[in-house]
Amino acid sequence: MKKRFITNLGLLLLLNLLIKPFWIFGIDRSVQNITGTENYGMFFSLLSFSLLLNIIPDFGISNFNNRETARDHQSVHNHFSSFVALKIVLSVIYILCLLTIALLLNYDNRQLYLLMFLALNQILSSFILYVRSNISGMQYFKTDSFLSVLDRTFMIIICMFLLWGQSSNHVFRIEWFVYAQTVSYILALLISLITLLSLTGRLSLHLQTAGMISILRRCVPFALLTLLMAVYYRIDSVMLERLLPDGPTQAGIYAQAFRITDALIQFAVLFATLLLPMYSKMIKQKERVDQLTTLAFNLLLFPSVILVVAAGFCCREIMDMLYHSTTPWSGTILVILLVNYLFICVSYIFGTLHTANGNIGLLNRIAAAMVAINIVLNLVLIPRWQVMGAAVASLITQASSALLQTIFAFRWFKFSISKRKSALFLLFILLLMTAGFGFRMLSLPTVAVFGGTLSTGLGLAILFGHLNPRLLSEIWNARSLLPRHADQT
Repeated sequence: MKKRFITNLGLLLLLNLLIKPFWIFGIDRSVQNITGTENYGMFFSLLSFSLLLNIIPDFGISNFNNRETARDHQSVHNHFSSFVALKIVLSVIYILCLLTIALLLNYDNRQLYLLMFLALNQILSSFILYVRSNISGMQYFKTDSFLSVLDRTFMIIICMFLLWGQSSNHVFRIEWFVYAQTVSYILALLISLITLLSLTGRLSLHLQTAGMISILRRCVPFALLTLLMAVYYRIDSVMLERLLPDGPTQAGIYAQAFRITDALIQFAVLFATLLLPMYSKMIKQKERVDQLTTLAFNLLLFPSVILVVAAGFCCREIMDMLYHSTTPWSGTILVILLVNYLFICVSYIFGTLHTANGNIGLLNRIAAAMVAINIVLNLVLIPRWQVMGAAVASLITQASSALLQTIFAFRWFKFSISKRKSALFLLFILLLMTAGFGFRMLSLPTVAVFGGTLSTGLGLAILFGHLNPRLLSEIWNARSLLPRHADQT
């Protein structure tokens, strides 16, 4: 299981490193710089609003289906028609709910127009996610890895033409950005469906009311969890835009730092995507999960700590390099959200473990508490500290969530950690921070400070045994380790 995890993780990371950074920093960042902080801030707030309720068209079906398919591959044939029919009904409900709330929030005509396209994009994305959940659940991780970057690949091609292939007489509009996403999602969904059919054979599509109701009832806990997590992760920008007189501008400032951390979070999502079916299968077979958890923890958290510390010492320069319009506190916001990202990594590992074990009730209780904490903090801090208040509220919420999930995981799965490893981890952090301060005080160029801190961190991680060079070599050469005849070995 460890070799399969390493093998498929290597391919998944390689593909995403080739595609998603260019999308985020080449395309998405360029769109904000061209359209302006206020215009992009409006789009970013609407996008976050559409994501708050995007659990409705999915309703936890993808996570539930991934877990069930990993345990029994035949469930693809048993549930496919019911799931698709159910998702169509839920998609209609999603649009109606979104439109109703948007009218209550007094969005103008342009915002409503964009919101409807963003809602369509969320529906298409949820169908893609569902189709992929069947493929990854059947352990076709290699195939799913390629499908995971398909939509972004199409978006890059379309947006490159719109941004740089047009005549200078055409001014790029934020609406074009949304249209490009719609077309890309449609193409990715069609290819994903064709791929699933090629792996499973013919799949029937007919309405089964009894089956839909049964599935809906079983998916409620998964849906509630996703909804609660979306609220305390995405509501910051919505509240910024609605609570402040210059809300769109403030949301745009928040989006600048959020984009960087969100790019990093995508790699944590990749870990969770691989871990969920593996954890599910291991738990069903009553295998211990501590070694896989330790492996995932080392491969995700330690490189993340190194990167966050290195970026933290160059935060102001990074923001000035990426964006045309920044504020004096842009670097501080980035640091807060980078630390926030580390807690999110912990949540993705232990939260995925709890999900695979069926501890959805526990996760829902934690998430509900986090929603309450986050909303109260935003209501108090945003009027006082504006975008800084939203960042601090997010940090406190994510740290609390990660701590609770970790405590319960250690109790539930009887994990243990030695005092020696704890001391080494603290020493690792201390030495890394000391190195960063040292490079910074030498008044070296930003690239040297970042590169020196990064290199020092990697060296310390290898020296302390947190990262194994042989393991890193296996990940880098993962493509050669992939089985020749199937993804399933």
